[in-house]
Amino acid sequence: MVATTYTEIIPLKMNKDGVILVSKTRVTLDTIVTAFSEGASAEEISYQYPSVPLGDIYSVIGYYLRKKKQVDIYLKRREKLAQEVRKQNEERSNASGIRERLLARRKSGKR
Repeated sequence: MVATTYTEIIPLKMNKDGVILVSKTRVTLDTIVTAFSEGASAEEISYQYPSVPLGDIYSVIGYYLRKKKQVDIYLKRREKLAQEVRKQNEERSNASGIRERLLARRKSGKR
């Protein structure tokens, strides 16, 4: 038997914002890895995200399992950025008393 070398291209691409997307879709690496980590099978993930081919989901899961340390670093960096954005949004718009303000606006007839 002759050994054959096969190079697989993982269907991941980083967009201009530094977010890794799967299979020319808007589904992120974060989404696939989180679903897998929460116990979803590749088939379940494919059902939830039908724009991503099942084979690509398997490839991404395999990539994650082979490169877990690097992917986890990327995911932690993304989570930290998300927390910073949430904090900035909270500082920019004070949600305190918003329900009361909205109810008062509705009562006054303003939209």
